[in-house]
Amino acid sequence: MNGHAPALRPDLTAAPVYDPASLTLYAPTPAAVELAAERGPVVWVPDAYGRMVPMPKHLAPAPVLAPEPRDLTPLPLLDPVAQRFLGAGLGGGALAAGIGYGVGEIVSAAAGISGGALVWLAVIVLALRTPARAISGGRGSTVNIRKAVIKRSHFHG
Repeated sequence: MNGHAPALRPDLTAAPVYDPASLTLYAPTPAAVELAAERGPVVWVPDAYGRMVPMPKHLAPAPVLAPEPRDLTPLPLLDPVAQRFLGAGLGGGALAAGIGYGVGEIVSAAAGISGGALVWLAVIVLALRTPARAISGGRGSTVNIRKAVIKRSHFHG
């Protein structure tokens, strides 16, 4: 033998066994009668699978409120207040740089004056303040005119 048991054939001549207990599984159970007046309002809500199912209204979740419409106008690239701050900072920096440059030029010019330059400056100031007669040695081109009018009365008579 090959080690296999012979196949069992069902006995077709035997009558089926009747099991009365199995019929109770399919018997309708008596349902309680529910009147329309006893039932509260029902709403239909979507379940987890997207199907609409009835639910008592008092157990339903709160309705989702519609959000307020958004303002979709385009915004400027930079905030106007930031633009003002940026302009004030750049303008103030340019002003400070200009003042610093001017003061630096004045200080460097004052530091560049040597002793000889101060002497020449003193000579120029004295020359401008000295009268022309003192420069030319007293024989300048000044002319003094003296006009004398003598009037005599003659009485012949």
